[in-house]
Amino acid sequence: MYGTTSYARSALWIVPIVAIAIEIAAFPLLRRLDTWLGWQFTGLDIDGAKAMLQAVITFALSFMVFTFGSLLVAIQIAGGQLTPRIIATLLLSDKVVRYSVGLFVFTLVYAVSALNRLEGSVHQLIVFIAGILGVACMAAFLFLIDYAARLLRPVSVLTHVGEEGMKAVDSVYPLLADKAAVEPVMLRNALDGPRRIVEHQGNSQIILAINLKALIAEAQRLDGVIEFVHQVGDFVDTGEPLYVLYGGAAAIDASMLRASVAFGIERTLEQDPLFAFRILVDIGLKALSPAINDPTTAVIALDQVHGLLRYLAKRNLRDEAIRDPAGRLRIILPTPNWEDYVNIACNEIRICGAGNMQVARRLRAMLEDLIESLPAERHSQLQLQLVLLDRTIEQVFPLAEDRALARIPDRQGLGGSSRTRRSIGH
Repeated sequence: MYGTTSYARSALWIVPIVAIAIEIAAFPLLRRLDTWLGWQFTGLDIDGAKAMLQAVITFALSFMVFTFGSLLVAIQIAGGQLTPRIIATLLLSDKVVRYSVGLFVFTLVYAVSALNRLEGSVHQLIVFIAGILGVACMAAFLFLIDYAARLLRPVSVLTHVGEEGMKAVDSVYPLLADKAAVEPVMLRNALDGPRRIVEHQGNSQIILAINLKALIAEAQRLDGVIEFVHQVGDFVDTGEPLYVLYGGAAAIDASMLRASVAFGIERTLEQDPLFAFRILVDIGLKALSPAINDPTTAVIALDQVHGLLRYLAKRNLRDEAIRDPAGRLRIILPTPNWEDYVNIACNEIRICGAGNMQVARRLRAMLEDLIESLPAERHSQLQLQLVLLDRTIEQVFPLAEDRALARIPDRQGLGGSSRTRRSIGH
């Protein structure tokens, strides 16, 4: 079910198909309603109604062709200029695009049905609704052009990914960072040896999500512990270990365990906050490539990375232990820790972008702000990144003046503030 709903959220064809089904069901009802009401307020004869319905058909068909053609071009541009990982997560799943296409398809099928039913008289209500739909299609098309132009701007894409990343953080780490973590090795040492290993029997795919509620319930019912070997986002090959079962959990049916994991060919954001960082960093790296050479987009990507790290740092990045309501250990689930998030957020951007002054300054501003605002237990990894940034700057800027300028924290990259000039003079 999870795989089906996840696919449905990113499938463009579903809304138009549903629109056709709605039209098939609604049109006979509208004809009966028109006969019952007997309205004559449009004043159109058969020739006028035919002309209007043909015009509506032309509008709807033209808008559909233009929309799909533009969408194909947008997918190519977005995949080439930003990253192909936003195609399913942003373009195909966008509700405005999907429902606009649904409106065009509904209007086209409705107008064709109305034109086909023109016999000896004009169904005034049917023709009136067709005219309203034609006007709605024009308005939706004009809005869609403006919306799509804004949607494909790097700042819009990055903001969307940042917001979805925060939702994923809420899903995976619902608790605030107010409890001390237990070392994972202590968890395993406290358990008896594993009694059973369940292997992955399906196709080699990526883990998209895990049904933790079902697993906790089964482990609690049988008084055992279930260890999930991989973390969400991992690629699992056929025959690899999937679960390690302890205690009474060894009696759980293997098919139930396998059905509690959703697999797919591409990572999604629902239970994978690390994937949000991956997308943001990939867009920044693509912008820093010699073929594109757009460091300002990399700075905008760091804006979202900054906000996402700050949001994440306030959560309890749990220790792999998931307990039942009574506080007993039931699930061991590997999740990324703070070091993993800082590494994916900083390392590649630093290596590829520290030679650009904008990126070096924005990266420093992010690290210094996080050190000042986050609890002390989060500082060590951030301070290490500052040291690495300084060492990288020493290597890529041969001139002392450039090194001094690159070491100034600046949220705009190169904001040109008086603070910057005072620091250089000092």
